[in-house]
Amino acid sequence: MSDRISNLRLRLQQLQSRFTWDLRVEDMDLDDINIRLEEHIELQGDAVARSFSLLAYVRYLQGQPEEALSLLKQSEEKTKECDGEEAERRLIVTYGDMAWLRFHAGDYTEAEEYCQRVEDILLNFPTDPAVLRPEVYGEKAWTYFMFSRSYYPKAIECFQKALQLQNDDSEWNTGYAMVLQRTEERACELSKQSEESAAVKQLRRALELDPDNGVLLCLLALDLIPYKKHGEASGLMERALRVNPDHPHVLRYIGKYYRKQGQIDEAIDLLKQALERTSQSPFIHHQLAQCYKTKKIEEQKVNSTSVEHWRRLSIQHLEEAVKIRPSFVAALADLALLYGEQKDLNRAEELFQSGLKMLPVPEKYICTLFYQRYGDFHYYHTGNEADAIKYYTEALRFNSKSWEWSQCIKMLKKIAERRP
Repeated sequence: MSDRISNLRLRLQQLQSRFTWDLRVEDMDLDDINIRLEEHIELQGDAVARSFSLLAYVRYLQGQPEEALSLLKQSEEKTKECDGEEAERRLIVTYGDMAWLRFHAGDYTEAEEYCQRVEDILLNFPTDPAVLRPEVYGEKAWTYFMFSRSYYPKAIECFQKALQLQNDDSEWNTGYAMVLQRTEERACELSKQSEESAAVKQLRRALELDPDNGVLLCLLALDLIPYKKHGEASGLMERALRVNPDHPHVLRYIGKYYRKQGQIDEAIDLLKQALERTSQSPFIHHQLAQCYKTKKIEEQKVNSTSVEHWRRLSIQHLEEAVKIRPSFVAALADLALLYGEQKDLNRAEELFQSGLKMLPVPEKYICTLFYQRYGDFHYYHTGNEADAIKYYTEALRFNSKSWEWSQCIKMLKKIAERRP
């Protein structure tokens, strides 16, 4: 390797870039990330420039370097268009990605030019050598947040560092609120607490800075339900619908809210509207399936002939959800259980086995849900009580304190009480 290439590689390794942040392809579901980023770009949401640069890295990992470069240039254009005087600082990571991309393509001259751009920006906006610029911490945080649940702790740490430097920045406060909301305890555990969680407090803080953010309004409303603050939650949902009446993410969260409140028909109407705007959302398909499952359960109570109709609709949307996102373990488990109800035991077992291979072990709630569903499958549909006990017991190992966790305890007690 020539001295020029060796020196260039050393310069590149000093850059803050997605190529230097230890992002491992095995931690990511590239197809799912791709769908979410393309949807965000299509909706022209906030920070669309970041979506272009994140998608560029996905394209690089998918072996499409030229399209990756094109996306990075679109990110650069959008950043300059939207951020004005702040654009240079917000391009530090983008130019770093461009430098690495050109290096991997063998275009060392252009790689050196992008390296120099980054170095010039850092000279123009000097900081303590031990501290990154807040724009870099923020970009790093959003990258970790968007790419993998396993990176959430790193995302939290980076958002905190960005906020230490820019406490009133709306983007960093919003991202921090969202990642805390994704990682906090489930509703069953929160309902035992009187003080609002860190996520709720941060959602309130983010809304102080961005009061018309429909998604934040919805997330706060959903998080207030365990505290029985139903009046405030309802008001927040109404406000979200006023400020973002056509945004599919707002519609899907309001649909989820209505479902949790037992307003199933209203939830179905809103989720259908959201699906018209973004048909490739596994989340919306899963929510609709949950609504149809609730309709099925209601009809079962009165021995209605429409039970199979609602079951088929639920299966249809769950099949679509796992087709779009094969790693959607919760949807796989729900789908498998419905096939168990139909006595298609082979298909159900096949789905459960697929889910077992993809279980995200750090995510206690998802693992608990999966094993609870698997236990129910054996208890109610195969008659294999030994396997039911096995999977209910496995669910308890994750100590998620969720409804599913409590249900496993209930079922194990029920089995024990029947035995001599």
